[in-house]
Formats: sequence, C-alpha cells, structure tokens
Amino acid sequence: MPEPSSPGTSLSDSDLARLDSLLGDLPEPLQPPDVSALDGYLCGVLLQPRPVAAAQWLPWVSDVEGRPAAASPALQELQGLVLRRHAELELAIAQRDWFDPWIYQLDDDADPGECLLPWVAGFAAAMEAFPELMALSNPELVEPLALLFMHFDPEDLEDADALTAVIETLEPPADLAEAVQDTVRALMLIADVSRPRGSAPRPRRAASGGRRPGGQRPRR
Repeated sequence: MPEPSSPGTSLSDSDLARLDSLLGDLPEPLQPPDVSALDGYLCGVLLQPRPVAAAQWLPWVSDVEGRPAAASPALQELQGLVLRRHAELELAIAQRDWFDPWIYQLDDDADPGECLLPWVAGFAAAMEAFPELMALSNPELVEPLALLFMHFDPEDLEDADALTAVIETLEPPADLAEAVQDTVRALMLIADVSRPRGSAPRPRRAASGGRRPGGQRPRR
C-alpha cells in the first residue's frame, strides 16, 4: 500500500486525467467508480465521526463492490493518486476551506441534479460502507444531508422521513455552479457536527484561475 500523502499535494489536471485512465484500465470483473463518484466517496469517508483507516476504504477505489484488485505498479500508482486527493480533501475539510469537488457537466442538456448524481452516489456508498455518520442523531445533520440526497429519486430514500420532509422544502439549484456551492456548504455543515473544531470559519470561495467546478468531464 502506498504511504499516505502529506497535506498540500493537490492533484493537477494531468494527475486527474491519469487517475481517470488508471480507473478505466482496471481489468474485469472489477467495476471501478468514475472520478466523480470516487470524490464523493472520499468525502463521505472523511466525514465519519472517527477516522477510517486507508486499508478499510481503499478496496472500493478499484471496485464498487470492494473486490480486491491484483497488486501491480498501476494499482500502486492509482492508490497513490487517490491518497493524494484524500489528503487534499482532509485538509480542506479540517480547515473549513473551499475546494472544488469533482462534479462535471455531463452534456449541454443535463440538469444540475443529473450532473451531481454520480458524486452523491459515491457519497452514499461511503455512508453504506461506514454507517457511523448516519447513525448520529443530531438534527443539525438533516438539512445538509438533504442538500446532498435531494438529487436522488425519492423512492430511493426509504425510512428517511425527516430527510424527505426537508428535501420537499428545498428549491433545486438554478445551475451547476450553485449546485457545487451547495454541495461544499453541506459538507462543511456536516463536518461541524461529525468532525467539530473550535470556531470553524465558513468555506472561502475558490480563488480565480483554479480548476472550475462543473468543468469538462474527464474522458474514460
């Protein structure tokens, strides 16, 4: 297993393209997530009340059912890139700082909820694999979770009456940029509950010139 990365080792656009390529090259019967679902999954892992060891969450990176991938240089490179993204997200969440989630415009006709769905599906996969966050009975979690799960079909939200009731009061985001802002805001509100820190500042906007949320989707 690659060594955990130190904070500040952000992935470049070329790193992201390489990660996307490595995911696509994993052999059958493995079914890896796409980069957007992977990003949502990592955020879900990081928001658990207790840290989750890499050995526990890494298997899902190469297969959505957690089946192990054969050891290889390509797998080591893949896991190294993912650990760098994990470190980047961990630092942003800990500092309550803005970051660009990997959410992409699928096509010109796709609405914001459709574009966000792969990311939220990855987040939901983390909730299923590591249920401690969803087991917290804190009412302050309901609204931020509703902001994320509002993009699911209501029929997929069984036994979640409180969540569904809040979702019904929410207005869908007007565009993808608003959907991305709502997503980051929701994550920081969840972190205030599950990973509290003293006086946490609100997330700052991304500086101009960086990778824009809702940009071109990497090709597989």
